[in-house]
Amino acid sequence: MTASNSKSHQQLELLEEALGYHFQNRYLLEQALTHRSHRVEDSGSTAPATSGSTRLTTGGAAADNERLEFLGDAIVGLLVSEALYELGGNLREGKLSRIKSNLVSARHLYQVAKRLQLGNYLRLGPGEEKTGGREKKAILANAVEALVAAVYLDGGLTPARQLVRRLLLTQLEIEGFERLARADYKSALQEYLQGRGEAAARYELVATQGPEHRKLFRVAVWVGGECLGEGQGASKKAAELQAAQQALFRLYEQAAAEKKS
Repeated sequence: MTASNSKSHQQLELLEEALGYHFQNRYLLEQALTHRSHRVEDSGSTAPATSGSTRLTTGGAAADNERLEFLGDAIVGLLVSEALYELGGNLREGKLSRIKSNLVSARHLYQVAKRLQLGNYLRLGPGEEKTGGREKKAILANAVEALVAAVYLDGGLTPARQLVRRLLLTQLEIEGFERLARADYKSALQEYLQGRGEAAARYELVATQGPEHRKLFRVAVWVGGECLGEGQGASKKAAELQAAQQALFRLYEQAAAEKKS
């Protein structure tokens, strides 16, 4: 084993300790950490680690993590749903769905990745390296899903379940069911638009009505020059959340229709 391979082996062991899982097939772990830019742009190795860094520098031609991410997305959704079914007591479906949405969101997966310092272990191409790929929300969130899939393929459903509960349900323990059940549709809409490379939504106060102590606000939300929803509430924020919910559902419907056509 060369000095470089020995170092990368030690680095992966550090990550395994953080995950609480040791791989039988180390290739799966390397694949989960390999962004597609590494295969497209790189000749087989990432940029050298800086002093004091734990960045993975393994050479070789591991496949990228997109297929693992696809599988991991489904596994995370299943296992979070399972956990909420067991722990959620008598909560209704609507609340459970909102809690799940928060726990599996890119925003939360990014926070998990940051706790793991996952950016230090990624295998990136030179272009992503130069543009701060190790800190990008989408890349890090996708890598968490890929890791879950890698654990599932390596050890089965039980260790994947343990990993998901250890990494993703910490937020549930800290914030509790009720707080997580409050859907933040504005943030969800913003994340959805960012993921599609579109401009942020614009909110416009359409009207106010009623006396000062019982005033109602009506707000419209515009996406790409089109009004996709209107909301009404006792505050501008409440009206904006309702409008964002309508817009998000319309966008989901449009995306589903596009897939069928």
